[in-house]
Amino acid sequence: MRFSMYMGVLALMASGVQSRAGLAARTASVPVRAPLSARLASRATNQRHQPRQQESQRESLRSGAFSPRHTTQRRPLVAYAETANSFMGAIDDLLHQRPTGKLKTAVITGASSGLGLNTAKALIDSGKWHVVMAVRNPEKAKLAANQLGFPKDRYSIMDLELESFDSVRRFAKKLKSTRNVDSLICNAALYLPAHQTPRFTNDGYEVSQQVNHLSHFLLVNELLPHVKRSKDPRIIIVGSITGNTNTVGGGAVWPWADLGKLNGLAEATDKGPAMMNGGAWNGAKAYKDSKLANMMTIQEAHRRFHDKTGVTFSTMYPGCIAETGLFRDKKPWFRKLFPLFMRYVTGGDVSQTEAGGTP
Repeated sequence: MRFSMYMGVLALMASGVQSRAGLAARTASVPVRAPLSARLASRATNQRHQPRQQESQRESLRSGAFSPRHTTQRRPLVAYAETANSFMGAIDDLLHQRPTGKLKTAVITGASSGLGLNTAKALIDSGKWHVVMAVRNPEKAKLAANQLGFPKDRYSIMDLELESFDSVRRFAKKLKSTRNVDSLICNAALYLPAHQTPRFTNDGYEVSQQVNHLSHFLLVNELLPHVKRSKDPRIIIVGSITGNTNTVGGGAVWPWADLGKLNGLAEATDKGPAMMNGGAWNGAKAYKDSKLANMMTIQEAHRRFHDKTGVTFSTMYPGCIAETGLFRDKKPWFRKLFPLFMRYVTGGDVSQTEAGGTP
């Protein structure tokens, strides 16, 4: 039943997207010139009166009668200097002021910490974006935004619990009724390698499978018709090399990502199977599987919908952020030694600020 719903959502994405409407044509108005005879007559009249006006101005200068209509008194040099300083000051303000045009809007899931928070900071610091922080803990997001000094008008916080499909739908409905969206960044994720048994959501799916992939899949489906209205629409889902078996992180480190034929989704009940391929539970593999599913979703969505909607679908791997909260389920010794190993042995460590990047 759930597998049918999942495939039904995919079918809905294919059928619910409409092409962009064309731009309305604009017609410029052309000023009407006076007839040639009237313009020639006016020119002749001006030429007859011009000698009298010039003679009158010369007489006024000889008699010392300065008229504001005919002459301008010389301004003091200080006044010219003050005007020049004001002009250069205005130019300097113009060059260094923050952009005053309409801000673009980016929605980032999991924006209260780690990669999501640092991506929000990079976008806000650019002065071109308003960021919607889609989080399960609004108070935590508010505290983080205050600590980083986010301007109040450059971000908003909205509640989104990815463990619940109903929460995803409510979030999407509220967002569509309040603001336009230019970019959707699906970033939030769970990594549960130390869990000996799977945990299931109220929707009946293993929690990391739903948070990392299924809820983001639903969110993309809900917001795609809304995002495509942007002049530069983009949908991004964070991927990982751990989902690619042809990489060191994905192929040299067991367990390997493997979706099989999605048997786990097709056979899912209220309590399992927990894995997408229907196999035995493994927390590390569940994370890798979800990332593989995300990357495959983006590839297929771009193939199906980019030409129809203009939306650019992207997936990316920010690098190994060894000190991120993603590793909170690991043992303390691992959290302490792993960043040192990545930094000084492999050279593959990436800071959260660097991963957030500069847009």
